[in-house]
Amino acid sequence: MIKEPIHDKKSCNQHIMAVHDAMYILNGRWKISIIASLCFNTLRFTDLLREVEGISGKMLSRELKNLEENQLVTRTVLNTQPVTVEYQLTEYGHTLKEVIDSLAKWGHNHRKKIAGKD
Repeated sequence: MIKEPIHDKKSCNQHIMAVHDAMYILNGRWKISIIASLCFNTLRFTDLLREVEGISGKMLSRELKNLEENQLVTRTVLNTQPVTVEYQLTEYGHTLKEVIDSLAKWGHNHRKKIAGKD
């Protein structure tokens, strides 16, 4: 008989609070998709609009501002005519790549399971 590890209530609560903190920052329909898009490339605003299907320009702007405030994304204004704005993940933002990769793997497996192809 294998014994389950014993978790004390304090460490369990701390773990749950940490998950809540992460979900608070990554909440909503769009943030994870934006971060996933930026994991691979620096993108211009219009490129992100195309990449994140269904998001409006106003919502993308709001979400990018929030990600910037949380030090996950940097915004660079280029001296071009017309003005070009690029977004990229910060070093801190790149720490979410493993989370995004895990979510993607789970999503692929879930899609196969639901389709009956697991």
